[in-house]
Amino acid sequence: MKYSAIPTAQSIVQHCQAKHISNVVISPGSRNAPLTIAFAENPYFTCYSIVDERCAAFFALGMAQQLKEPVVILCTSGSALLNYYPAVAEAYFSNIPLLIISADRPVYKLGIGDGQTINQQNVFENHIRYSANLKQDVSHSTSKVLQYRPEWVSEKEISQVQQEVQNYNDAELNLALEIALTTNTPVHINAPFEEPLYDTLSEPSIAPQISAIPTEVEDVISLEEHKHIWNTSTRKMVLVGVNTPNIITDILLEKLANDPSVLVLTETTSNIHHSNFFNSIDSLVAPIEMHADRELEFEKLRPEVLITFGGLIVSKKVKAFLRHHTPKYHWHVDGQFANDTFFCLEEHIKVPVHDFFNEMYSNGTIVKSDYFAHWNLVKQNYELKRDTYLKEIPFTDFLAFEHILEAIPNGYMLQLANSSTIRYTQLFNVNPTLKVFCNRGTSGIDGSTSTAIGASIASSSPTLFITGDLSFFYDSNALWNSYLKSNFRIIVINNNGGGIFRILPGKENSEVFETYFETRHSLSAEHLSAMYGFDYSTAKSSAELRDELSSFFKVSSRPQLLEITTPTLKNDKILIDYFRFIS
Repeated sequence: MKYSAIPTAQSIVQHCQAKHISNVVISPGSRNAPLTIAFAENPYFTCYSIVDERCAAFFALGMAQQLKEPVVILCTSGSALLNYYPAVAEAYFSNIPLLIISADRPVYKLGIGDGQTINQQNVFENHIRYSANLKQDVSHSTSKVLQYRPEWVSEKEISQVQQEVQNYNDAELNLALEIALTTNTPVHINAPFEEPLYDTLSEPSIAPQISAIPTEVEDVISLEEHKHIWNTSTRKMVLVGVNTPNIITDILLEKLANDPSVLVLTETTSNIHHSNFFNSIDSLVAPIEMHADRELEFEKLRPEVLITFGGLIVSKKVKAFLRHHTPKYHWHVDGQFANDTFFCLEEHIKVPVHDFFNEMYSNGTIVKSDYFAHWNLVKQNYELKRDTYLKEIPFTDFLAFEHILEAIPNGYMLQLANSSTIRYTQLFNVNPTLKVFCNRGTSGIDGSTSTAIGASIASSSPTLFITGDLSFFYDSNALWNSYLKSNFRIIVINNNGGGIFRILPGKENSEVFETYFETRHSLSAEHLSAMYGFDYSTAKSSAELRDELSSFFKVSSRPQLLEITTPTLKNDKILIDYFRFIS
């Protein structure tokens, strides 16, 4: 086995191995050669090579999303590091641990016009939990240190100064990895390396000081006052955002589902299912917005107690409703962070969700209320009307999503792109055996395909990724890797532009709108599919789509891509008319 001759490179790798961080996504470069060699030569690590740094970071984010542990992304110096930023921001807001390791140039080569050199220290400071800026070794390339920074050594022995560097770097590495492992957030390690970069040793030359991760002691929190409020409130709303599957037992789900004083509003990414839950929030709220007595109806819906858990919320309609019709109490349960999304957050209750609801129901108290019964009738009504509406409309995005979601086999992981993809999916019942994910931290379209591919690598489930055309073409470099699995599936809804902008206020049928907002195009995914080794198929009608879906999920030797062409000018009207129809 080979080891880098640079002590800091050895330290970083040994720290990662000691903390059981084993997956490393590497983008090619020269300055990061010491770490590339050290990771790739060590059989403990599983390394992946992804050329495009933006794709590499989202690929790693998808892996970390599934593994629930830090994944390393490693790049060279310069602008390469900046391409990580979109995924770093997504990881920060989605509570996903990424370990960003960047190779840097020596500090004395910054600001002098040297190539591939930027100000890398603390570059992610607004979207990261910790930045570890390591010191440069003085025992490596000592002649250059003495030439450019003799004051680092002064009257001391080189070995003494190197030990001081080693102690500092070990302390920084211990802290950075501890934060990544205990807070599920991204951290950045910046390591300056002087040439030569490729020298290796057959044995490590250092033994870093590696500290154990401290055991977290949970605070004992009294829930007696919360339980009293819970058991005396007749209108309680539980709103679930992005959520890990199987976080609550079926027994507790049944209690929530059959409590007459509780409405459970779930999003597609909540991964929580019950026939009594309201899984299409917009279909519930939109008709009230159009109601003649909307304020009266919203007051009927307004909860006394709002319980939220999980991550960020997609539905803009429920945000608008709860910001205007605020509950008396809003508690966010579990998680590292609690967002005051509705401007009424009273308390962040840092106990596991399952424990919280166990305590709320520990007395067996059932509060008499017609809260669920009233709104459940509304729900049943809009579900019947949705079925009627789908039988009347022409082939468009809306109808395509119904066909797709009905056809997905049990047990799939469903990865969704942002913008219209996640919003259309939220209007339908999703197979409860599916595990659903979407990059909702920043809600960008930039890395959805890369995330889905990375997630598929870390999961034993077959994966379906549904995306719009702009998102797919934007992240097409995601397909440029050798790790695609044969059970990976992509469905591209191609309506020749950003069709979602047509439903927003202020859109105009003008050249400016079509060029700069909608981004009209005539591209097809067919040639990309051929270039990257996908089997390609297409559909332009309900009949063609049903036919293609009947074989799309069958076992194959290559990944599959299905491109569905829908009309550019009908989708917005069909969607807007849907909300009018169910009203």
